Amino acid sequence: MLIEYGVWGSRLVLAGVFGLSAWGKLVDGAGTRKALAEFGIPVRGVAAVALGVPVVEAVIAIALLLPATVWGGSVAALLLLAVFTAAIVRLLLRGEHPSCACFGAASAAPIGTATLVRNGVLLTLTALVAVGALRYPRVPSVLPADAAIGLALIAVLGVVLTWSLGELRELRRRVDEQTRSSLGAEGLPVGAVAPEFELLDVDGGRTDLRSLLANGKSVLLVFVHPGCEMCAALARELPRWQARVREAVTIVLVGNGDVAEHAEWGRAQQVGEIEILVQQGNEAALRYRVRGTPSGVLIGADGRVAAAVARGAMAIRDLITTAKTNSRSSRRGRAESRSSHPVS
Repeated sequence: MLIEYGVWGSRLVLAGVFGLSAWGKLVDGAGTRKALAEFGIPVRGVAAVALGVPVVEAVIAIALLLPATVWGGSVAALLLLAVFTAAIVRLLLRGEHPSCACFGAASAAPIGTATLVRNGVLLTLTALVAVGALRYPRVPSVLPADAAIGLALIAVLGVVLTWSLGELRELRRRVDEQTRSSLGAEGLPVGAVAPEFELLDVDGGRTDLRSLLANGKSVLLVFVHPGCEMCAALARELPRWQARVREAVTIVLVGNGDVAEHAEWGRAQQVGEIEILVQQGNEAALRYRVRGTPSGVLIGADGRVAAAVARGAMAIRDLITTAKTNSRSSRRGRAESRSSHPVS
């Protein structure tokens, strides 16, 4: 009797998989059509296939539940899975990884090795169902009615739970995408208060933004990476640029990772007195919305973001020019203010 329970359970599981797949494709028609086009279905046939495949899957799901049709349904399931698997292998060999959409929006991830493993498990299960249909044709009628119905209810609950988890995963993916898109353009808005940070320096201490601004000058944070050739070329130019704007701007290099590596890198690039700070988890880059290297963030003496993020050496050089001009304007404004209000 235990084998009969296993035969009925495997049929319920397989029927649930095909039923879930059919429902997902029908609900997410647009995603199904997109996936079929990426799988190589001709444009003229996409609409028909997008409707035909879930209908076939639904018929297979029903056939797996009926004793008279279970063997034919399992053979049809084997053929359909074999076709899908062959199509996936062909795309992977060509280096293509389109969205699977095998279960509609609940499975929008690109195809890969995990997809082949899943299909292999389903093919094995389908083969077992086919064998079970031949050797135990009277299942589930030979089982107690309450047990057969109980297993069916468990299968239904499993399908609903699986569908809900897939929808939740897709919702989280969309929320993540929306969150990333809501960040807007790279960098904080001009005029925004510069986020505070405290980073390691190559001498073993810690430096925060407040201490960098203590001398009343603007601060230019230049985000770099030791493995970036453009960063290295820029770093070699920074001492010369710093000398030209010493009274207006403090240039600081900001890296990420190992302090000793950055110290050695700084010596190799001969950055001289320019301070090197090291993040331990991109904390400063994330706060300032910097997404690449080399990039520059100019912070005014008032502690506010003074310009948009500059990407590349030339753009960073323009930031230095902007900071120098702003410093001159600020000094001129203070001088005019003092002259217009003479001390009595």
